[in-house]
Amino acid sequence: MTKTMKDFVAAAKEKTGGAISPTDANGLLLDVREAHELADDGRVSGALHVPRGFLEAKADLTNEGGEKALHAAHAEGRPVHVLCASGARASLAAATLTEMGYTARSIEGGLKGWREAGRPVEGGEGEGR
Repeated sequence: MTKTMKDFVAAAKEKTGGAISPTDANGLLLDVREAHELADDGRVSGALHVPRGFLEAKADLTNEGGEKALHAAHAEGRPVHVLCASGARASLAAATLTEMGYTARSIEGGLKGWREAGRPVEGGEGEGR
């Protein structure tokens, strides 16, 4: 049977226990959007930025060139809360991190949901929205 993006996202959310609300996101915040999206739409202060295409390499605990903040979250058992524009890429990324031994969940609604929950975003054309 052929799968759609919605099928993959639904399976990813099931694997991770579903998305977390923006107001409940208190773990390591990981933004998997592309660099141009951060420049255009703003960024969440303090969020770690690892584009989705680099996630597996940066999260790999055996990769000495990996992302130290991710490795530390894994070692300390801290959750990783993943953000993208709408939530789809974040769901896929959270499922991948879960398979890699992390505790990870996507943030419901992505950056849009983050803003709608009144959480701050810095820079970009969307500043102050």
